[in-house]
Amino acid sequence: MELRIIGYTLGALLTVLGLSEMIPGLVELTRHGPNAQDFFLCGFGTMFVGGALFLANRSFFPAIGVRQAFLLTCAAWFFMSLFAAFPLYFSDLRLSFTDAFFEAVSGITTTGSTVLSGLDTMSHGILLWRSMTQWIGGIGIIAFAIVFLPFLRVGGMQMFRLESSDRSEKAFSRSGDVVISLFKVYCALTIFCGLTYFALGMTPFDAVNHALTTLPTGGYSTHDASFGFFESPALQITCTIFMFIGGVPFMLYVRLFYRREFIFHQDEQFRTYVAMILVFVAFLSCWLFFTSDKEIGQSILLVAFNVVSVLTTTGYATADYLLWGPLAVIFFFFLTYLGACAGSTTGGLKVMRLLITSKSVIRQTNVLLLPNGVFTLKYQGRLVEQKVILTVLAFLSLYVAANMILTIALAATGLDFVTAISAAATSVANVGPGVGDVIGPAGNFGSLPDDAKWLLCGGMLIGRLEIMTVMALFSYEFWGR
Repeated sequence: MELRIIGYTLGALLTVLGLSEMIPGLVELTRHGPNAQDFFLCGFGTMFVGGALFLANRSFFPAIGVRQAFLLTCAAWFFMSLFAAFPLYFSDLRLSFTDAFFEAVSGITTTGSTVLSGLDTMSHGILLWRSMTQWIGGIGIIAFAIVFLPFLRVGGMQMFRLESSDRSEKAFSRSGDVVISLFKVYCALTIFCGLTYFALGMTPFDAVNHALTTLPTGGYSTHDASFGFFESPALQITCTIFMFIGGVPFMLYVRLFYRREFIFHQDEQFRTYVAMILVFVAFLSCWLFFTSDKEIGQSILLVAFNVVSVLTTTGYATADYLLWGPLAVIFFFFLTYLGACAGSTTGGLKVMRLLITSKSVIRQTNVLLLPNGVFTLKYQGRLVEQKVILTVLAFLSLYVAANMILTIALAATGLDFVTAISAAATSVANVGPGVGDVIGPAGNFGSLPDDAKWLLCGGMLIGRLEIMTVMALFSYEFWGR
C-alpha cells in the first residue's frame, strides 16, 4: 500500500491543528492566563511533527485509492484527537491523560460529552480551545461525509457521490472546489451565528465560543449550566434555529449561495427532518403542558430547544428534561439514536438511512402480501439499487451491534445498566449527554472509571467514522492483498 499520501495529508492536518493552538495561546497571553506557554509549546510541537510528515512525503504519489482512504480517515481522526489532547493535559487543569484524551476526542468528533466542571471560572484559553476542536471537527465531518463516504460506499452514502452521470445534479465538478465552497459557507454561517448571539446579549467571548459549537452541533459551553445559563428566550430560539441549520445537508447551502438554487423543499431528507421535529415537538409539548405547571409557550420553547439539541446530536440543554417524567426519559433516549441529515455535522443513524430502512420494510411487507407483484424502492424520485439498500441495512445492523457490545463492555467496568446503555448510545451517536443521574444533562462523565472512558473514546471515534470505515481495517482483505 502506498503510504506517502497518508503521511502527506496527516502532516498538513497536524500543521493546521498546531497553528490553531496558537490562538488560545494568544488569548491566554493577553489575559495573563496560566496556560499560554503550554499552548505555544504544544502548538510548535504539533507543527513540527506535522511539518516533518508533510515535507518527508511531498514527493510524487499516485491518486488516493480506496484502501488509503479508509486508513487515512481513521488515522486522521485519531491523531487529530491525540494532538488536540496535549494542551489540555499540560494545562493547569491537572487532568490525567485519559481525561484529556476523552475531552479532545469528544471535541474533535463534536460529541460534546465532558469530564470537566467549573467551566464558569476556567481560563479563557482552555474554553476557547475546547470550542475550536468542535469547530475544526465540524468542517472535517462535512468534508468526510460529502467527499470520502460516497467514494468509500459507506452506509449508503454512494447515493451522494459528486461524480454523477447527471451533471445538472452536481454543484461542482471537483472535490477540491466543493470542500473550499463548503468551508466558506461554514465560516459565513458561524460568523452570522456569533454576531446574532452578540446582538442578543451574549458577551463577545460567549458569543464566539457558542457560535463555534452550535453550527458544528457540538454542544460545548462556557458554563456548567450549558445553554440554560442564558435565560433569554430570544437567545434560546436563535440557538434552536442554528442547531437546526447544522442538521441540514450542507450541499443545499452551497447550491443556494453559489448557484442561487433554493431546493430545500425538493430534498426528501430535509422534508422528513422538518416533519420529525414538528411531530416530536408537538407531541412532547402537549404532554409537558398537561402534566406540569408550565405555560404552553414555555413548554414549546423548552421542548423545541432540547428536542432539536438531541436530534441534531448537539447536546446543549436548557433544563434537566429527565425531571419531566418517565415518558420524557424514554423519549429523549429514543432521540439519541436518530440524528439529523446525512451530509450535515450531526451524528446518529441519519434521516436518509431511516427513510431507506422504512421503505425497505414497507416494500418487503408488500412482497409478502403480493408475491407476484413488482415493487421498487425510490429515494428522491430515483430507483435505489439493491446494493445500496443492503449497505444501509448492513450499517444499521452494525450500529445496533456496536451499541450492544459497548453496553456490555461498559457494564463490565462496573457501570449500572442505565448509565451503560445510555453512555454507549450517546458516544456512538455523538450526542453528548445521556440519561440517568450520572451522565444526564445535569451531570458529566468525570466520575466514570478510566477504562470506561477509553471505551467511550473508541465509541465516539467509531460512531463519527460511520463504523464500517473502522471495520474495514480489521478485515483480511484490507491487509491481505
